[in-house]
Amino acid sequence: MDKPKVTPKDFFLWAGAMVALYWSVIAFILLFFNYISYAFPDPLSYLSPNPYDSGIGNEMAAIVVLFPIYAILMRLIRRDIVRDHARADIWVRRWALILTLFVAGAAMAGDLISLLAAFFTGEELTLSFLLKSLLLLSVAAIAFMHFIADYWGYWEKNEARKRMVCYSVAALAAFAVVAGFVMFGTPYQARQYRYDEQRVSDLQEIQSHIVTYWQAKETLPPTLAELNDPLGGFTVPTDVQTGAAYEYATASARSFKLCATFNAMTQTYGASDARTYPMAPVAIGAKGTPISDNWWHDAGHQCFDRTIDPQLYSPLSKLVPAK
Repeated sequence: MDKPKVTPKDFFLWAGAMVALYWSVIAFILLFFNYISYAFPDPLSYLSPNPYDSGIGNEMAAIVVLFPIYAILMRLIRRDIVRDHARADIWVRRWALILTLFVAGAAMAGDLISLLAAFFTGEELTLSFLLKSLLLLSVAAIAFMHFIADYWGYWEKNEARKRMVCYSVAALAAFAVVAGFVMFGTPYQARQYRYDEQRVSDLQEIQSHIVTYWQAKETLPPTLAELNDPLGGFTVPTDVQTGAAYEYATASARSFKLCATFNAMTQTYGASDARTYPMAPVAIGAKGTPISDNWWHDAGHQCFDRTIDPQLYSPLSKLVPAK
């Protein structure tokens, strides 16, 4: 009996299913890598205050979109096989299954090599590293066992177990997405955090121009409007969410405060926690971020007191030699 020919429909169904599978699995692994990094942070690593900026949003979206596409395409493929059992032996199916087995096997081998290399070279095996290695090994092993069973026709003989596996994988994919909302908040909350981040960025920019103004004139600006510089292209920013002006007031010849209203407490993840820094009037240093300077805030109205240290930020009149 001649084997059935591969039609364009067969090719694109299998190609689409494999692309959706690989992409969603990679997104799943990267998503849980991010979860592990935030749960067990490396003190030397930098974690964005907004976790959705680190790729988590893209990974969650990939799972939500691509996993159902994979499930739908495989359902269409299975329906064709049930209708014509000979289609289980077409070359595109064999190549797709064997390629997946190869990729899963290579992933397991690479994961074990990484673990052994870290052990033999004396590198510290952190809990985060071990959990990520275990995750990658588990996903690759499950994929390998599932597709080798498919290749041998196991699932055709055990429909009940196949359905149980499908439901379990779907539940795991849903859990991966829901876990992100539980750990980092809903998309609406993430939007509120982004507004707060922009407020802090605006206040930092305003502070920088206040210091520059003081260096040039040895006095603080009476209002923020004095900082507007059409020639330099600077306009004092306003609250990006409400459009309201930021609050500013002088306390002495070199002290001032900037205020804004925030949606939530500063979101801190990982090893560094801004709440450990004191909320008190601070001196503005000349190089980099001041040691005691911080922008940690609670929800609601928050003011930041600042004092310019003339020894660190010398007025321009003292920097220019007298003629």
